[in-house]
Amino acid sequence: MTKTTTLIIGAGQCGLAMSHALSRRAIDHLLIDAGEAGESWRSRRWPSLTLLTPNWMNLLAGQSIATGDPDAYMTAGDFAGAIGTWVERNAPPILTGTTVHGLSRMGAGFRAETSVGPIDSHSVVVATGACAIPRIPPFAAAVPSDVVQTSPLTYRGPEGLPAGRVLVVGASASGLQIARELARSGRQVTLAVGNHGRLPRVYRGADILMWMHLLGVFDEPFTGVDDIERVRRTPSLPLIGTPAQETLDLNALRALGVEVVGRMVDIRAGKALFSGSLANVAAAADLKMNRLLDRIDDWVRHHGFDMLIEPARRYAPTDIPDDPRLELDLDGITTIVWATGFTPDHRFVHLPVFDRKGRIRHHGGVVAPGLYVMGLPYLRTARSVHIDGAQDDAEALAGQLTRDLDQTIAA
Repeated sequence: MTKTTTLIIGAGQCGLAMSHALSRRAIDHLLIDAGEAGESWRSRRWPSLTLLTPNWMNLLAGQSIATGDPDAYMTAGDFAGAIGTWVERNAPPILTGTTVHGLSRMGAGFRAETSVGPIDSHSVVVATGACAIPRIPPFAAAVPSDVVQTSPLTYRGPEGLPAGRVLVVGASASGLQIARELARSGRQVTLAVGNHGRLPRVYRGADILMWMHLLGVFDEPFTGVDDIERVRRTPSLPLIGTPAQETLDLNALRALGVEVVGRMVDIRAGKALFSGSLANVAAAADLKMNRLLDRIDDWVRHHGFDMLIEPARRYAPTDIPDDPRLELDLDGITTIVWATGFTPDHRFVHLPVFDRKGRIRHHGGVVAPGLYVMGLPYLRTARSVHIDGAQDDAEALAGQLTRDLDQTIAA
């Protein structure tokens, strides 16, 4: 039997940030992970993947300066290495290779049943992240048996797929990047597009994320958002990190020969069916992009920088086919990549804390006194989904955790 004051489940950037915040407060804790620290970055990302965020946005807990060029983009493997270096330098109390089978109440605290035995604690932080299970639509069961199905968590590159045409379903960051890589490898690719975003990688001489940072886009608290559940479902930013700072959007993919169709809605009689909404969702993405560019231009004028940086510009509307296909015979497809999003894996949490859709209910990461969650979209701000958001979230939750512990002890 192992006992600790706080158990942190998950040793990615969020779990490490919480460990750092608790260490600063001298709170006894234990950090556990089913793999190594940062395991998802090591084994659940394809080799060519680069982070969407530049290095200055990839700081781990306690870091104030980016390693290397702050405006460059790390690969997933490089970031996994950075996590390993952080663990070596900070020596958090960590048990790796430890799987949690169940988390339940035990008296005034909690008990985690794990592969190394039970662990009892006064409080628990669930930091297993948001991208644990691919969200694959039910109609995927109708895909013919000879078609290979994969997701961004299992995709490893064009060479790992059978020869032939590929259908990529989903146009958020993962779908766009995978479609690009497949097209550049010479594959014939069809991309099914639903609600998505569009952003230039660089605008007026600076990375678009720098502008969003200056505008405070990432820092609005969850309490100030009108419809937080809708915002939390917003697709990931449609960006790619390359040395040339390329913009990745539907126009760039069409220039590579990718066929663009509407949202995939069903499979019937061996055919993939697509909605006729492509023009509308593309126009909506263009509109949202231009609204952001307008905000940037207003900020530049307000601060008197207009004559000091590159001039404002606007981009050509998304170029979509005049008559995009509404169905595709899957006899001609060898692989489907389901880039349709992810869900957390909280199945080990055996507590009445879920809503009717199976999502953990929380208020800025606080599930209940003594129980907290990290790593979910817009947990406390829009920055929560980014690597550098983990530190602020951890500090806020560690403060609440400390107050809850004090009340428990006083009682």
